[in-house]
Amino acid sequence: MEGLINFGILFLTMAGIYGILSLGLNVQWGFTGMLNVGIAAFFAVGAYSSAIVTSVGDLPHWGGIGAPMIIGFAAAMIVSGIMAFFVGLITLNLRSDYLAIASIGIAEIIRLVLKNEEWMTGGVNGFTGISGKFNNIFDGGHALLYMIMVMVVLGIAYFLCERAYKSPWGRVQRAIRENEIAARAMGKNSLSFRLQSFVLGSAIMGLGGAVYTHFTGFISPEAFDPLLATFLIWVMLIAGGSGNNKGAILGAFIIWGVWSGTEFITSSILPADMATQGAYLRVLFIGILLQAILLTRPQGLLPENAPQPDKD
Repeated sequence: MEGLINFGILFLTMAGIYGILSLGLNVQWGFTGMLNVGIAAFFAVGAYSSAIVTSVGDLPHWGGIGAPMIIGFAAAMIVSGIMAFFVGLITLNLRSDYLAIASIGIAEIIRLVLKNEEWMTGGVNGFTGISGKFNNIFDGGHALLYMIMVMVVLGIAYFLCERAYKSPWGRVQRAIRENEIAARAMGKNSLSFRLQSFVLGSAIMGLGGAVYTHFTGFISPEAFDPLLATFLIWVMLIAGGSGNNKGAILGAFIIWGVWSGTEFITSSILPADMATQGAYLRVLFIGILLQAILLTRPQGLLPENAPQPDKD
């Protein structure tokens, strides 16, 4: 019974973290239609930024400031947002697949920096010295309390994204997504609005990275593999419903449930020496599920239902 409870807490915590990441992607793709395939970059930058400012001790890499966890969350969002601002200035004039290629390249650059600059990130040995889960806010770092905190952070992120979606700013973003030329004809600076959406979405992804850091207490470049830190998040948003914040969260919980459940299936079917093949089999399961959802519900499980403007 205790093992089942621990699994449930772990599942809800990780699903909540992916829910935050999915909301960040929804701001970029669901609101504005920007094809960002470099989610792992902002996820990782947020994670390492929080780790640097909250870690303690005499470390062989950057860090040791020992700031509270809330400061780490703020630092993750600020650094990710700043990086997104400069990246956006360079790439947001690109469209569709060209933006996707550019964002993949940026994510790969970030991954190589994290892997090779040991003096800054610890390299392949990972980032040590993170002051435990909760940064000693709760005695013992109980997983249940952290799960509750993750749900609170997810709820706040959802509330703010929902307010942004229903605001005049959100209507402009959707207008740019549907017909950018018409939006520009109405006097809207599409590049400025696209940049705002890109920065906001990336900051939320950075927040997801910070929450992940303090949950694991240890990070390394392998934690931000494109499969887990980009592909899976895209599947979550598409399956849940692009443009719908509730759908982004629902997709995160469903897909993470499938991903976690298939680990039990593959481990019971395949022998231990075929663990690598089991990982690919899990990806196959996710792909089949995504195809089934797209065939039966092309707009996702919770399709977008854009609010109508108020009539005077």
